[in-house]
Amino acid sequence: MAAPARDGWTVETLHDDYAQALREDRVLYDSETDHQRLRVFENARFGRVLTLDGVVQTTEGDEFIYHEMLSHVPILAHGAAKRVLIVGGGDGGMAREVLRHASVEHCTMVEIDAGVVAFSKEYLPALSDGAFDDPRLDLVIADGADFMAGGHEPYDVIIIDSTDPIGPGEVLFTDTFYDHARKLLTPEGILVTQNGVPFMQPDELRGTMRAFRALFNDWGCYLAHVPSYAGGPMALGWGSMSGAGRAVDPTVLQGRYASAGIETRYYTPEVHKAAFALPGYIARLLT
Repeated sequence: MAAPARDGWTVETLHDDYAQALREDRVLYDSETDHQRLRVFENARFGRVLTLDGVVQTTEGDEFIYHEMLSHVPILAHGAAKRVLIVGGGDGGMAREVLRHASVEHCTMVEIDAGVVAFSKEYLPALSDGAFDDPRLDLVIADGADFMAGGHEPYDVIIIDSTDPIGPGEVLFTDTFYDHARKLLTPEGILVTQNGVPFMQPDELRGTMRAFRALFNDWGCYLAHVPSYAGGPMALGWGSMSGAGRAVDPTVLQGRYASAGIETRYYTPEVHKAAFALPGYIARLLT
């Protein structure tokens, strides 16, 4: 939870022995829904900042890093993804990046809180950038775990754009949830997940990797450096029954990226391959 703003600053105390502070130049939105407290404020460095229950979720300044790496890596690794499922992502940033791929024919986005979608359209429109109006997007307001447990057509890529495992997001980190996700993948399908900052949240990554080890033939994580998620690089989980996606040749990856015709600010095919090279302290969490 965040401490009250003091002298125009808000302090996020997600971790017991570490905090980060962001100056609030102007508060644009502050409201509590049935599920969580939503706030949007402006900061000179990061632009508009969204917090849920006091924890930074996304900022206009650096959101492209997270959204590009959690979408383009699995889609381009797969090479022929037509059906994509996003769990979470109510701000629309993930849908925006997924739908930049003309090859994606259908994208389902499951968001538990309609309030997040409504206020993101009004206060963070740059994040979705028209994605909510794309006819390929099917927005479902429902609990992600309940949706995953139901019967649906399989997906080529599943993206878990969740909050941290606190409150409503906790169920999205369970073995049962990951097993349901695995069963919704096509044979060459890829599941990617948000797994926090390993230096500050080692148990979050360790728990997911323990589940992935039991469920997937090819499993692990890759990294992205998102400044507003302080404390080191963020880990993004990777699970697939096929090892083809992670083993894709760099030349093939370059060709897929060029053919997609998208412009990215963080993602490149070179960064894609390098992101799977893990520092020792993170690699040890996978053992």
